[in-house]
Amino acid sequence: MTPLAAVLVVVALGAGFGAALALERWRRRRALQSRERVRRIAFPFTGEGLSEPALAAALRLARAEGATLLPVYLAIVPMRLAVEVPLPTECTVALPLLEAIEQRAAHAQVPVDSRIERGRTLRHALRELIAHERFERMVVAAGAGGSSEGFDPEDVAWLLAHVPGELIALRPASKGGRPPVQIPVPAAPARPVQTHVHTAPAQPRDA
Repeated sequence: MTPLAAVLVVVALGAGFGAALALERWRRRRALQSRERVRRIAFPFTGEGLSEPALAAALRLARAEGATLLPVYLAIVPMRLAVEVPLPTECTVALPLLEAIEQRAAHAQVPVDSRIERGRTLRHALRELIAHERFERMVVAAGAGGSSEGFDPEDVAWLLAHVPGELIALRPASKGGRPPVQIPVPAAPARPVQTHVHTAPAQPRDA
């Protein structure tokens, strides 16, 4: 092979590699641009505990995506009561928590659309949330080691099988990590919290 031919081969290989790299970058950019925009991020929780790390992650994601945060308090209605009965005790717990979340969201410049969802069990309330609300992503706290600030591993596994879109589950830090941060909760809402309460059928199916 002559020196000129060798140079031409090297140039051709370099051009081919450059073209392949440019094509791959174009494909990635097109995939990112065509990805469905996240407009609503659901953040379900119960009165047993509100995880600061999970809330902070949900707010960061909502701000980065330009999305609305959908905090949903899951109210459990005992079987001895009608599912549509007023729940003053649950409201006393839910409204200050929702108000605290709205204050945090306002500070982070994140729009909020609060909800209270009823159900006979935790999974029943989650099932009603999935049926009633539209969202592209859900953020939940995953409990571990007896922690009350999150869902049990079995409930997280159930969510993985039933939640449409993306699911992000954050488990608490190990005991050797930083101590949990308490979220300040006002004694009473400073202003009326705009919530939507859904009722559910009397006979849930948790399977």
